[in-house]
Amino acid sequence: MLDRSIGEFSRFVVIALGCTIFGFATDRWLLALLLALAVYLVWILWQQSRFNRWLVNGRRGPAPTAFGIWGEISDDFYRLQRRHRREKQKLHAMLRRVQDSTGALREGIVALEDDGNLAWWNPAAGELLGLQPDDAGQPLINFVRDPGFVRYMHRRDQGAREPLTLPAPRNDARILQLEVTRYGQDEALVIVRDITRLHNLEQMRRDFVANVSHELRTPLTVIAGYLETLEGSGQAPQAWQRPLGQMREQTARMTSLVNDLLLLARLETSERDSGREQVAVGELMERVAREARSLSGGRHDISIDCAQDTTITGDATELHSAFANLVLNAVKYSPAGGPVQLRWWVDQRGGHFAVRDSGIGIDPIHIPRLTERFYRVDAGRSRDSGGTGLGLAIVKHVLLRHSAEMSVASIPGQGSTFTLHFPPRKLGTAATV
Repeated sequence: MLDRSIGEFSRFVVIALGCTIFGFATDRWLLALLLALAVYLVWILWQQSRFNRWLVNGRRGPAPTAFGIWGEISDDFYRLQRRHRREKQKLHAMLRRVQDSTGALREGIVALEDDGNLAWWNPAAGELLGLQPDDAGQPLINFVRDPGFVRYMHRRDQGAREPLTLPAPRNDARILQLEVTRYGQDEALVIVRDITRLHNLEQMRRDFVANVSHELRTPLTVIAGYLETLEGSGQAPQAWQRPLGQMREQTARMTSLVNDLLLLARLETSERDSGREQVAVGELMERVAREARSLSGGRHDISIDCAQDTTITGDATELHSAFANLVLNAVKYSPAGGPVQLRWWVDQRGGHFAVRDSGIGIDPIHIPRLTERFYRVDAGRSRDSGGTGLGLAIVKHVLLRHSAEMSVASIPGQGSTFTLHFPPRKLGTAATV
């Protein structure tokens, strides 16, 4: 740019020098110099006016041609314009590819602006949520009016947020799964999936398990009754005693399995957060410890450490089931004489119930699958202890219904620690009970 300014200044000096020589020759050098300056200024203003009209008219066509510094400015601007046009075309092509690819997706994608307003959505989202082109700019919660979704949208704990399942806005027979991902300041992306088929299959599985389990209770009760009668009558041959005892043990195990399956079915199908009882943690721990001591028969050192006696809002029966499953498992898998420690404490993150055993521990590769139904780290050991393989699955569903989580820390050969974490909003003071 400096070279261009020097060139233009040189051009002006040449014009002025020529006019001055002409002025000296005609004895009117001052007038000639002023005339040269005026002509140069008029030319500059004219070039500027042409360039300004081109800008005002939307920069249609190439920039106006000229010589000198304005010509160079026009050329540079024209090159910038062409570069901008190519980049714009490239962005448009990329946007079309994104729209075409998202349009081909079976999942719905909704882009939200500030305050959750609709900015853009693909055809699948429009079909699943019943959105129309005129709906752009309106809040998404105007179309998905489920109270659970409204609370879900207002949550900010992205790390703990799981997809939300609810009926479609205009078709209750269709089940949708929505997941919100926030980015930038207040922007968000909503992924919508149609999981109707999976939901129906899962419902069929639940109904099947519940119905079969319910139908098994009556024959198992009859079998158990006859076995008890035969063993107690004293009329059964001596050779039958061992088979009868094994049949009684297997019947009891089958009954326990059926009861656990029915409990799981009830936990899965009933409404979450339905319990509103104030359950005193100290009393619950004492009750569970008594049951554990009865199972242990004095072979384990079971201790309680309740630093702060508080309450948990929820279902007393379900909470007892979760606490008892962990404690009884610790007793079953700890060697004789080993300690089993029950601990409760409260901090700014909520309340925490931990059960520490002195068993063989769990290899880290098994920990992610511990809450799966019938998953066993050591199948033979679990059967010998009388376990059904459903205890931790029951704990998982109880925690889901109480907005709680479970963590597991274990070192093979040194025991395990199972900890239940309850959010602060679920806690209260025992004195208010």
